[in-house]
Amino acid sequence: MLIGEVARRSGVSARMLRHYESLGLVRPSGRTSSGYREYSGQDIRRIFHVESLRSLGLSLREIGRALDESGFTPSALVGDLVLQTRERIAAETELLTRLRRIDAADPADWEDVLQVVALLQALGSKSASARQRAALSSDDEVPVPVEALVEAVLDETDPNVAGALRWALARSGDDGAALLAQGLCSPVAAVRERAVQSLAELPGDEAGALLLQALTCPDAVVRGYAALALGARGVADAVPALIDMIVEGRNDTDAADALSVLASDSARADHIATRLVDRLADDTSGAPARGRLTQAMAGIPGTTTSRALVELSHDEDRAVALTATYLLRLREAPPEADTPTAPSRAKRQDGRAGSRPSPREGAAHDD
Repeated sequence: MLIGEVARRSGVSARMLRHYESLGLVRPSGRTSSGYREYSGQDIRRIFHVESLRSLGLSLREIGRALDESGFTPSALVGDLVLQTRERIAAETELLTRLRRIDAADPADWEDVLQVVALLQALGSKSASARQRAALSSDDEVPVPVEALVEAVLDETDPNVAGALRWALARSGDDGAALLAQGLCSPVAAVRERAVQSLAELPGDEAGALLLQALTCPDAVVRGYAALALGARGVADAVPALIDMIVEGRNDTDAADALSVLASDSARADHIATRLVDRLADDTSGAPARGRLTQAMAGIPGTTTSRALVELSHDEDRAVALTATYLLRLREAPPEADTPTAPSRAKRQDGRAGSRPSPREGAAHDD
């Protein structure tokens, strides 16, 4: 078979077949009487073998070794090809990601493109100050792409840089909420924590809905951040998780503050007080937990709390009883703004002493 026909049937150009011949990869077995190259069936099979190995990424030199060296083993070469292919895919994926992020920034001209590229490079810098400047330099004209901000905030270990990234992310609205939700499912605890911290600072209903879902997360840290954020937003669903935090001693002061914010509504205040009393009655709550639960009642107004404190003032646990007694006195005391000065307070106390004598003084008066 002449070279032209081989080229048509194999799909390999005549020029490439001549190149194969010059390298010694595929030599035609014969020549016609006119001196033209003539390929045998064995030659054509070798051409297909060459093309098959080329499709795997082997160089022509490697193909020659594979076909001609009887002791050649493919395992090492194939392993190298696997590694090279993975590196090439990683590089192409990184390039694709960068291009998508530039496209998401919707640059108006090449100057904008260069600015986005510089920001993306700064976000990946080894310098914490450079990363922080990149986060703070995002503006409305050429903002840092949200996807890049989310990736950066989930990877960031420096607290100052992380704060700047969360600020920049919050400025973008709740566009990053869905991406942060993926971080909540990360197998790495630190990434889950960064994700919920960032969600807590995002505005919008989508972020709020994801925080509600986070209340059921197996990770107690994630539940805690979600509960505190929802409490600040006035979401009553956070109450059970906040009380759990108080019982367990995890950010219990912040949890008690969040409960006091939720208790600004009187009906909700009674509900919170009832749940606190129920946990106090739980046999599994140890002495420290009961003390924290009692202290948490300081920020809960209403008659339910007052009745509970009266009962707790006689509790068998002396620390609980003293705390409840102290809180009752605070509730009965006049507001600080109305507290008189020392002299006037002394006069008022004297007046009360005159109007309400002790039994002995009353008896003397009657005589």
